[in-house]
Amino acid sequence: QGITVHFLFIYQTCWFLEETRRGAISYDSENQTALYIRMLGDVRVRSQVGFEPEPRGSHPYLYVDFRTLHSRPQSAGPVSARNVRRLLSFQRYLHSSRFIRGIPASNPLGYLLDDDYTGQAKLMLEKVGNWNFDMFLFDRLTNGNSLVNLTFHLFNSYGLIELFQLDMVKLRRFLVMIQEDYRSQNPYHNAVHAADVTQAMYCYLQEPKLAETMTSCDLLLGLLAAATHDLDHPGVNQPFLIKTNHYLAALYKNSSVLENHHWKSAVGLLRESALLSHLPTEDRLNMEERLGSLILATDISRQNNYLSEFRAHLDKRDLCLTNGGHRHFILQIALKCADICNPCRPWKLSKLWSEKVTEEFFHQGDIERKHHLEVTPLCDRQSNSVANIQIGFMTYVVEPLFVEWSRFSDTRLSQTMMGHLSLNKQGWKEGRDKQEASTSRASEEQRTSAAKDSNSKELPQGSKRS
Repeated sequence: QGITVHFLFIYQTCWFLEETRRGAISYDSENQTALYIRMLGDVRVRSQVGFEPEPRGSHPYLYVDFRTLHSRPQSAGPVSARNVRRLLSFQRYLHSSRFIRGIPASNPLGYLLDDDYTGQAKLMLEKVGNWNFDMFLFDRLTNGNSLVNLTFHLFNSYGLIELFQLDMVKLRRFLVMIQEDYRSQNPYHNAVHAADVTQAMYCYLQEPKLAETMTSCDLLLGLLAAATHDLDHPGVNQPFLIKTNHYLAALYKNSSVLENHHWKSAVGLLRESALLSHLPTEDRLNMEERLGSLILATDISRQNNYLSEFRAHLDKRDLCLTNGGHRHFILQIALKCADICNPCRPWKLSKLWSEKVTEEFFHQGDIERKHHLEVTPLCDRQSNSVANIQIGFMTYVVEPLFVEWSRFSDTRLSQTMMGHLSLNKQGWKEGRDKQEASTSRASEEQRTSAAKDSNSKELPQGSKRS
């Protein structure tokens, strides 16, 4: 009977889940990068947001539908997370309810793979520390379960399951819930991106300076933060949520709206899964706070603050990784690097990620134009290209951060990343120049053809000189 009631509720709200939600992250800065960064339309109203975990199931799935973004009456009071119910898709409801009740899914391959695919996935995991790791291939080999399999493998390889006495069933359930809470409809901000960031984070944790100093708790939090850093990302950026009066913007007072949402969603899953319930309450709360500090560091509108502090430490040479505060700061920087490392990957992978994030950018711009909102400049497909967006992103956001990371960790990996970054930037420039040259030739040919047609029409038909 309960299932029938839930089914009717889901059926009645299916109209709410029709339009795909896609978008982009926002950036901002206060130095020479400002002109580029501000094009993303970041709107910042700074305020302190206290820690109040957002229970899982308290926020609605945001399929970008203008009706839902303005569903709260203007006269309504302050938004409370408790008063907002999360609307699940029918597919998601069935899957989650089956999982909780222990009923096997109708598709036996949901999380089990045939031997061939399992074997290939295991072979890939043996080289998980390789910077050329192809997360798209790994996701296919794991039947769309790259985040679950990768994170579980890393927890196991680090011995975190034994060290923290984690229940393997709870851990698996927690990872499955994380993966499900990433929106697969997003071209970029989905579980595959989270898995890719987690793999990059693992590569950085393997670097000598970090490997020799990071504690088990640091490793646990670093991997958890990477896996959950974009949890339940709606596929649109913060300015979009603010200018459409979305309840999340009001809930977090227009400050690090998405990052706060990712953090509180992660805490909700940790508590629902009871993964850390066996730890003392003080330790759990401390870990939740530190997890939030890591995820909030990925707010790229605060990029300059972290970059300036990182640069100052390197100039003074005062970083001491035996100091817990310094280790946590380096974890923040490592996560920031992992989050935007796509331009530092080999061209084949980097290009694919670039196309996916631009697709989200342009989809947001399409929605803004459709509903007569101001179109975020870098989301306007009519005035931008993948190449121009990527060149600007690399120049003003990625390169400054990775230059400093290379100063900190002058290793083969950092040199490899800088090499890829340089080659990829040059590749986009060459592609853009060829496209512009081709467009220019086509325009010139059209003008020439039009001029010939005009000249031929000036001479009347049949006229002859006598």
